[in-house]
This record gives sequence, structure tokens and C-alpha cells, in this order.
Amino acid sequence: MTGWMIKGVLIILMSTCSPAYVAAQQVVDAGYAPKLKHVVASPETLPIAVDEAHRNLHTIGGEYAPFARLLGADGYHVVALNKSFSAEALNGIGVLVIANARRPRAGEPAFSGDEIAAVRSWVDNGGSLFLIADHAPFGTAALQLAEAFGVEMGQGYVAVRQNGEVTSQIDYSGNHLGTHVILSGHDKDERVRRVTSFTGQSLSIPAGASPLLLLPSDALEVAGPQEMVILRQGGSVSGRNAGDRAQAIALPFGKGRVVVAGEAAMFTSQRVRFPNGTNATVGLTVADDQQFALNVVHWLSRKLE
Repeated sequence: MTGWMIKGVLIILMSTCSPAYVAAQQVVDAGYAPKLKHVVASPETLPIAVDEAHRNLHTIGGEYAPFARLLGADGYHVVALNKSFSAEALNGIGVLVIANARRPRAGEPAFSGDEIAAVRSWVDNGGSLFLIADHAPFGTAALQLAEAFGVEMGQGYVAVRQNGEVTSQIDYSGNHLGTHVILSGHDKDERVRRVTSFTGQSLSIPAGASPLLLLPSDALEVAGPQEMVILRQGGSVSGRNAGDRAQAIALPFGKGRVVVAGEAAMFTSQRVRFPNGTNATVGLTVADDQQFALNVVHWLSRKLE
């Protein structure tokens, strides 16, 4: 793997990395304004609850404000869930969104055994879970919750070769997109033809799951930002082949539904400033990422069958 160089938008979250490994400065895209042809949700649609009880990096008042704005424009009622997961806390929720939960202390999972059991039972009885866990350390924090649904998280950083270069900004199109209704939408206007992710981990594809974003055969997952820096500098590092894995999957579970994503930025909108002074916007305004986010929530909320 000598000679691998990272090119493009390498998003290494500043809150999780030392300054030596920060490639760019990120801020929420305050100007993001979704324009939708029609509204899908109706007043009787159960609310979308975004978890904010587990030291989440992404909240509806912060990094995921554009995500909440998009769903609000689509007619959904989006609320923050500030309680530990239990049957009582989950009652009356249509979709539970968990984005980049963090561990309370080193070595501890983000969710207790009782919380995991409550979420699993809730989904089994008809609830819908949207679990988003980014590159390290977020996969480790959410590992046990994902395993409750048969999903193994890679817990590292994925890089691929695209257009003759190596990048952690991954474009999915053609045979790297699955065949699920989330990708086809209601009609040709909702069809997802290209999705871009911005540095994340890999996911296994358990029996019964449908891959949505399939990693290319030569995808490499390394342990952390140090290894990514070595790759950027042309060095060689050890890593796992992630070519048989995905960055997003959809899974029916009992009476409920689950979508797991290994990258978080594609579901929000952020402005990025690079050390050389250039700027870029990543997330919902790129490729078909906005439609992909909408279709995921439509399927989870049973507006898309």
C-alpha cells in the first residue's frame, strides 16, 4: 500500500482528534435551505426523535440542525430525546435517530445493556431506528447497539481509490448503490443516482440486510487518524480490506425497520475551510445526499414501501 495518498475532503472531526491530525475546520452550514417539491409527512405522522442523551456530537440544535431543517420542511415534527432509552421514553416515537453517540468514559459503551434491550424490543415491535456512527471512536461507542441488530462496525477510517487517487470522500454510484426502495424512491424524481460520504467507517452486511452504499473491492480501513496521515504522506500502514462491506445498510427487524450508516456528514450540511484558504460545502448539498436522507426517513417512517 506504499504510495497511497489521501486527496479531497478528508473530514477528521476536530472534537475527536488532536490538532496535528485536523485537516480542515468545519462549521454548520447556517444557510442551508431545503427546497422540496412536495411534503411527505402529515400531521398525524409520529415524531422523529433525535437522541441527545448520550453525549452525541450531532444534535438538532448543533451539527444536525440542517438535518432537522430538512425533515421539518418535509412535514415531520422533529424533537430532541434527552432521556435514557426505555419503553416509556420510546413510546409514541416514529423514528429514533442516534447520530454519533459518545462513551461516558473510556472503555464504556455509549448505551447500557438495559437501553440496548429497550431499543431492540421497541424495534422488534414496530419501531424504526436510524443509527449513525462515524469513523473512530464513534463505532466503538455504538458497537454493542449495532451488534444487537447483527451489524458489526469496522470502528476505523475507510479510504478508497477513485479517479486515480486515494480519498476518504467516497462517491457511490452504479453498482456501488444497492437495489433497495430507499434508492429508487417513489418515482424517477426521487431516485438516488449518486451519494457522497465524507470519511467514515465500514459496516458488515448481515443476513436479511440490504446494502445501500457498497464499498469498492479495494477499500481499506485503518485504525485511526495517525494512519491516515501516514497514507497522506505516501507511507505504508496495515489495515483491513473493507471491500465486502458497506457504509449504509437497511434491515427489517421483527415488525420494525433499521438503517445503519457508517458516516454522519452526508446527512447534514457543513462548510469546510481548508488550511490553504479554500472552502467547500459537504453533506446534503452534494450529489443526491439530500434525497438519500429523505428516502431513508421516508422508509423508516413507512412513507415509502
